[in-house]
Amino acid sequence: MKIIRTLYDMTEYRVRQRDRGASVGFVPTMGALHEGHMSLVEKAVKENEVVVVSLFVNPIQFNNAEDFEKYPRTEEEDFKLLAAAGVDAVFAPTASEMYPAENDNCKEYKLGNVAEVMEGKYRPGHFQGVARVLDILFRLVNPHRAYFGEKDFQQIAVVRNLIKSEGLNVEIVACPIKRAADGLALSSRNARLDSEQRQLAPEIYATLKYSVEYSKDHSVQATHDTVVERIDAIPGMKVEYFEIVDARTLQTVDEWEESNWIVGCITVYCGEVRLIDNITYRLPN
Repeated sequence: MKIIRTLYDMTEYRVRQRDRGASVGFVPTMGALHEGHMSLVEKAVKENEVVVVSLFVNPIQFNNAEDFEKYPRTEEEDFKLLAAAGVDAVFAPTASEMYPAENDNCKEYKLGNVAEVMEGKYRPGHFQGVARVLDILFRLVNPHRAYFGEKDFQQIAVVRNLIKSEGLNVEIVACPIKRAADGLALSSRNARLDSEQRQLAPEIYATLKYSVEYSKDHSVQATHDTVVERIDAIPGMKVEYFEIVDARTLQTVDEWEESNWIVGCITVYCGEVRLIDNITYRLPN
């Protein structure tokens, strides 16, 4: 497995793969890899001749400096996992390599309404930071396919809009949420949970699952309120937002009949750790 640190070397590597006609799969990550990340990597390895993974904690998508500083970093362990999984190259640049001061890019990306709600509302500038780093990475790696986990449901919608608005030629592959045995959605941030919080955190998914059955004979509003009330009643846990939305537009729905594809997206603080998850209420037949 080749470890690449600079934009120049990444460009050279990609040109060599392109010249030999290899299909390239790409998994962008911020490191601290877990089974969720590795499920994306495994799918990429199966579907492409060459797989590139990026490890880069992107400072400009954090609107909380403390969250950025505390984000787990496990580079050496990540390298071992990726090598064992059959990854061909890892791109692990520094922030100064990705964002040289003399070439600062203040471009405003056209991401549409899907970037204005939920995470876009509660984390101002977050999706512009995501768009900027992915724009750089997509142009640099020039993959045929890029793999993302559905835990970040809103992010996938934003990335699809980025691809369209920037005219990038990459297929976005959305992969199912990977969960621990107790239902907690796998996340790098889970490493920050203490033992008591780790026992509480699975209640997020348990409540979402309960709400699917509850929704079958209750209104959207009642379902929303039940989820928030049940989680907020757990000491140490607080819902930041819970939105029941049309899965295509990410706009809230008032009635179940408004859409044939409806998803509930939630963010919960477990102590100081911010956890996200989602669940499907209605799927197209």
